[in-house]
Amino acid sequence: MAMGKRKPKQEPLFFSAQEIPKAASHPFYAKVNEILERNKVDKRLEHLCKRFYKPVMGRPSMAPGVYFRMLLLGYMEGIDSERGIAWRVADSLSLREFLGFSLTESTPDHSTMSRTRRLMPVETHKAVFRWFVKVLGEEGLVDGQTVAIDATMLEANAAMRSIRRRDDGRGYDEYLKDLAKAEGIEDPTREQAARLDRKRKKKASNKDWMSPTDADARIAKMKDGRTHLAHKAEHAVDLSSGAIVAVTLQAADLGDTTTIGATLQEAQANAALINQRGVEEVVADKGYHSSEVLLDLREEGVRSYIPEPDRGPRKWDGKQREQKQVYGIGGGCAAGAARICRSCGRS
Repeated sequence: MAMGKRKPKQEPLFFSAQEIPKAASHPFYAKVNEILERNKVDKRLEHLCKRFYKPVMGRPSMAPGVYFRMLLLGYMEGIDSERGIAWRVADSLSLREFLGFSLTESTPDHSTMSRTRRLMPVETHKAVFRWFVKVLGEEGLVDGQTVAIDATMLEANAAMRSIRRRDDGRGYDEYLKDLAKAEGIEDPTREQAARLDRKRKKKASNKDWMSPTDADARIAKMKDGRTHLAHKAEHAVDLSSGAIVAVTLQAADLGDTTTIGATLQEAQANAALINQRGVEEVVADKGYHSSEVLLDLREEGVRSYIPEPDRGPRKWDGKQREQKQVYGIGGGCAAGAARICRSCGRS
């Protein structure tokens, strides 16, 4: 058999749209569109976002239904940038159909998507998210009774080298030079300042330093060991479906036991749109374990599944109430007690 050779092809100058092979619709996105259209998502989003658009003709804009569908695509496809979402949409026939674009229409580029995002406040995005959660509940896809809560660190769009003192606004290099002068070094070099900096403890305290471009960012250690300006995103996931029912963005220097309350409160508000009982059970890792957290969950009538870290023997003198809650002594299921084995972390 003779070897075939790849030959250059000359594209025809003219062709009709009917000649282009049409791919089959993506079954998942076709079902998503079916649910959204049944609940009249485009009409509702246009009414919600109407005040952000001018009645007169200006720069060509994208419809709110297209914008929020593109955000859904980014989440479902695992794309974390607006430029990546725009490229993916322009390159896929099935995603064009999901967004409602024909073959001859240009899909939105990343700059249009970015401008639309800046146009709408966070409160509008939250309102749309809650409505999507409500639609999932009405379709029987989410029950919102048992949720898992966990957090992740997100690197902020700000550089550590740009941090400044909260008290007087000095930059980090300027601050180090002043420290060196206080040590008797009149004109310190960069190496001398860095050597002096290595000897100091708690040199990157959030109480003393802040980012001038992102005041909400906090200095934190990432999972890979590096130190960055970051935010803490905490999620509540419905365990019956895997759908996210609540998201909160909190300071990166706050511990898990401090932030779980705000995320659970947000999850309760969204779960109330789905069922009358709200969240009944919470699952979390050992980073969320504390006597105060378990007591707060019990008072709210929420059963907890949180393993206790290996802290060694604990002294419970004068803390019998906390001891009963940690080890589930008495109370039982009806009282929302946390029944967690100390040795293996299982309920």
